[in-house]
Amino acid sequence: MVLLSAVRRLASKGSNFKQFTPLFDRVLVERFAPELKTKGGIMIPEKAHGKVLEATVLAAGPGGRGENGHVHPMSVKAGDRVLLPEYGGTKVIMEDKEYFIFRESDIMGKWHA
Repeated sequence: MVLLSAVRRLASKGSNFKQFTPLFDRVLVERFAPELKTKGGIMIPEKAHGKVLEATVLAAGPGGRGENGHVHPMSVKAGDRVLLPEYGGTKVIMEDKEYFIFRESDIMGKWHA
């Protein structure tokens, strides 16, 4: 809750979300938009839209710290396309858009280009 209010304060001051850097092993993602039509051209009603499990990484923290104090590097970086769990993450609204913050360990995988 504290994180959400801090981000809202940043957004209200007109700052750009690109200036936001997640801490430790957290990742800021933007989910893909749901499909509005089938391949045959039939419009899908809004209530029938499923949760979109794919997202693009916008920013990633430096990595988590191990017991010895060393930082473990992140396996995802900005621009990566990732698979998210159905539930979880923290919703953040910046610049009238919806983003989510996940721990790196919650991300299920990434696609390679």
